[in-house]
Amino acid sequence: MKKGLHIIILFFCFTNLSFSQSEFVIQNKKESDKIRFKLINNLIIIPVEINGVKLSFILDTGVSKPIIFNFLNITDTLQFRDTEKIFLRGLGEGDPVEALKSRNNIIKIGDAINLSQDIYAVFDSKLNFAPKLGVPIHGIIGYDLFRDLVVEINYSSKYIKLTNYKRYTYKSCSKCETLNLEFYNNKPYLYANVKIRDKITPVKLLVDSGGSDALWLFEDESLGLTIKENYFNDFLGHSLSGSVYGKRAKVNEFSLKKFVLKNANVAFPDSKSILIAKKLKGRNGSIAGNILKRFNIIVDYRRARITLKKSKYFKEAFNYNKSGIELEHNGIRLVRELSEMEGDNTVAQKEESTIIKTRIIINTKYKFSIKPAYTIVELRQDSPAQKAGLRIGDIILSVNNKETHNLTLQEVVHMFFDEKGKRIKLKIDRNGQLLTFKFKLESLLKKSLR
Repeated sequence: MKKGLHIIILFFCFTNLSFSQSEFVIQNKKESDKIRFKLINNLIIIPVEINGVKLSFILDTGVSKPIIFNFLNITDTLQFRDTEKIFLRGLGEGDPVEALKSRNNIIKIGDAINLSQDIYAVFDSKLNFAPKLGVPIHGIIGYDLFRDLVVEINYSSKYIKLTNYKRYTYKSCSKCETLNLEFYNNKPYLYANVKIRDKITPVKLLVDSGGSDALWLFEDESLGLTIKENYFNDFLGHSLSGSVYGKRAKVNEFSLKKFVLKNANVAFPDSKSILIAKKLKGRNGSIAGNILKRFNIIVDYRRARITLKKSKYFKEAFNYNKSGIELEHNGIRLVRELSEMEGDNTVAQKEESTIIKTRIIINTKYKFSIKPAYTIVELRQDSPAQKAGLRIGDIILSVNNKETHNLTLQEVVHMFFDEKGKRIKLKIDRNGQLLTFKFKLESLLKKSLR
């Protein structure tokens, strides 16, 4: 991935939960295992097996307990037992959502296994990552795995390495930086510095690998954490309790000890959406996937530290969506394609009856395939796409003459992250009517704050 996206940021608030004494152990002689992952929109997607069922989860340092998104009623397949109803709440202005807590589940990640894991199943159909990422996502996991094992996240080579913390040995690394972690409600926080204009401000940030943005800051004028110009209002993502909106801008610098990132993307969520998050005294925001992926990371909860080394993404430019379009994989389309069959394009079939003879010719030059439908679900006010006449609900059929059914969701969206002035031509389906729209990508921010 060459360009970053924001998709989803979830913060879960668990209260009065009893934590079992179960833990992950690695069932091999080395007490270590390497697991490949997919990096999609700056999110780490790992294979997870629960009660014998193979699933895909987001690895999320920002959650306290594993959560299943039960929009497909997969809890029936998982044979959940020892259950009770609870309510969870996250960012956004909506109400808490109902969930099912299940005890004593067997969960495996590579050779790491936990024989008595608590899992939370959320039944709200809105909490479905698949349309937003374009791949099946069944849940998220965080604290329990990081608590029990040292987790190396190699963004460059796309693997995680799990090791028994008692067996883990640190290597000397002059190119690394190690930062201390603090914990609140089983979530990790670190300290960094943010430079806005000429002021450098120390900030305390949640380490949130389950968010695909770069940096979120809570506005605080007394600390200089505010943007009064050179920003635009935008949709920031979906949370457990609803959509989150706010300002998008850039900071002059973001630094983690000696590592300095210039002109980093920042979002300032609306104050109503972060009332719960701000209950932690001293918290100033979150550091998420679009910054974390710029490092290969060693996460060590037992020793309360995180070690960073530059990854191949470190120098990647911070870009953002210049079209104003938010897409989802929303349903399917029936697409006619040229068949790869060779030889005669027709086949004759004769049917006889006592009255007439008929000959049916079937053209096999084309075949029909089921393909994804990419639908506009958010449209930024006064954006190039909105000004051109696009609407929420439009299905994009092609971008610059490239058929979207031949592209992944990420490949389509990345076209909207191109340089300003780039011409975009969209062919869309609006309630069965085929329409064409043209616009240019617009940059709403200067390169840096002055």
